[in-house]
Amino acid sequence: MSTSASMTPLSVVMNKLRERGYSEELKITKKGATLGPSDKLYQPNELSIVRTYRFEGESDPADMSVLYVIETKDGQKGIFLNAYGTYSDQDTEAYDDFIPQVPIDEKAELAELGH
Repeated sequence: MSTSASMTPLSVVMNKLRERGYSEELKITKKGATLGPSDKLYQPNELSIVRTYRFEGESDPADMSVLYVIETKDGQKGIFLNAYGTYSDQDTEAYDDFIPQVPIDEKAELAELGH
């Protein structure tokens, strides 16, 4: 298990992901999710979570977050960052219903980016 001293910072992981094309942000609504500036709506079965990174703030609980690395069936790449615990801002029905339905299909090559 990683210790906080050995954890790669969120900003470093996000920069490495951006270099690999995972730069657009996923936004979840009641009708589905959009990726970046596109208006195209995706449903959970049209996405895959290809990696998840969890960050824990030892000195500040507000730093606790999870980063989902997402790919769409039509080849788009993106990320979804969410605080968890007390500071979560995604405690909405849309989020709670959407994320658990997205299939997980982890890519081993993304493991090297952090943690």
